[in-house]
Amino acid sequence: MDISLSSMFWGFLIVSIPIFFLNYYKTGLAKDAFISIIRMSVQLFFVGFYLKYMFKLNLWWVNALWVLIMTIIASDTIIRRTKSSYKELFIAISSSLLFTIILIDLYFMYMVLELENIFDARYFVPISGMIMGNMLSANVIAINSYKNNFNRDRQLYIYRLANGATYKEAHAPFIKGALIQSFNPTIASMAIMGLISLPGTMTGQILGGSSPDIAIKYQIMLMSSIFVASFISVLITLLLISKKNRML
Repeated sequence: MDISLSSMFWGFLIVSIPIFFLNYYKTGLAKDAFISIIRMSVQLFFVGFYLKYMFKLNLWWVNALWVLIMTIIASDTIIRRTKSSYKELFIAISSSLLFTIILIDLYFMYMVLELENIFDARYFVPISGMIMGNMLSANVIAINSYKNNFNRDRQLYIYRLANGATYKEAHAPFIKGALIQSFNPTIASMAIMGLISLPGTMTGQILGGSSPDIAIKYQIMLMSSIFVASFISVLITLLLISKKNRML
């Protein structure tokens, strides 16, 4: 069943409720939320139009270029959402994202899906997008947590060093806190998946006509891959950031 433009209007109208209250309580998020919804809509319409031709072309280098562009945009978004410095963190964040997406994509396409062409656009592009989106969210939470804790307890960090702790040992509590903050929601979400919530990928496949048992298999494998990818990228990012903070 298709969704008409008039029906989409009603879908957009309900978004005014959270935007109104975000503005009413002066959270400072109302404008960001409105802009994000507009950007999301425009970008998704553009991607939907673009993917039709991308699937027809199905050229490996075009698909790889698309993932590289996603990595750059994701890195830029993480830096802006964490109010970090491009000069200090862009290389660290983009490197961790790119390394992880290549590793997990190749593993998922080759070992799990057993594709002859691992760059097949119909699989490679949407799966890479899902993994990248979750890595972005996890990194934003982890970096914010790390920076806040490190800035608040900087003296404790110096105290540990003065008492003989190595840089690795002195940074460990901050990395631990960031990992807990970043992955607690994901672990809780996975624990109740299927009992309380039906994940978007599985629901989308079922609405698209796939058999529920096939949709479930894809969802399980995707969630496992997303969890691993998010963890690896966050850990690499935190280790690189902590290395930069050694002499602070």
